[in-house]
Amino acid sequence: MRADAERNRARILAAAEEVFAEQGASASTDEVAARAGVAIGTVFRHFPTKDDLLRAIMKNLLVRLVDEVGTLADADGGTAFYRFFAGLVAEAAAKRAVVELLGFPVDSLDGFTDAVARLLATGQAAGTVRADVGVPATMALLTSTVQGALHGGWDADLQQRTLDIVFAGFRPSN
Repeated sequence: MRADAERNRARILAAAEEVFAEQGASASTDEVAARAGVAIGTVFRHFPTKDDLLRAIMKNLLVRLVDEVGTLADADGGTAFYRFFAGLVAEAAAKRAVVELLGFPVDSLDGFTDAVARLLATGQAAGTVRADVGVPATMALLTSTVQGALHGGWDADLQQRTLDIVFAGFRPSN
C-alpha cells in the first residue's frame, strides 16, 4: 500500500473511532469522511461497507486491549485483572461504541479471550482471584458489566458500586 493510502486509512480509522464513540455505531460514514478530511469515496475504497469499517475498528480495539493485557500482566499480576476489567468498563461508559462493537460480529475474539484468560490466571496465581473462576464466567461477567455501561444513569458512583459487587465475587474468601 502506498504511504499516502496508509495515512488515509489511519486517518479514516481514527476519525471513525471518534465519530462512533460520540454518536454510536449508527453514525454516518459521511461524518467519518469529513472528520478524516477525505472524500467519501476514499472511505469506501478502504472500507467498501460500513460493516467493514466497524470490523476494522473492532479489530484495532481488540489488538489494543490484548496489548494492554500484556503490559498490565507484566507490571502487576496481582491487580492487573481488576485494573483491566475496571478500565474496560470505564471506557465503555465513556464510549458507547466500544460496548456496541463488543456485540458486533468479528472474525474471532480468540486473542481477546486468551488475553483475559492470561490475566485471570495471573490473578489466580497471585491469590487475588478465586481459583474456581473460569474463563467462560469471566467473559460473561465482563460482557454483562460492559453492556451495563449503556444504560441510563450509569455514572461514576454506579460504575464503582457495580464493580465492587462483581469484584467481591472474584476475590477469594478468607
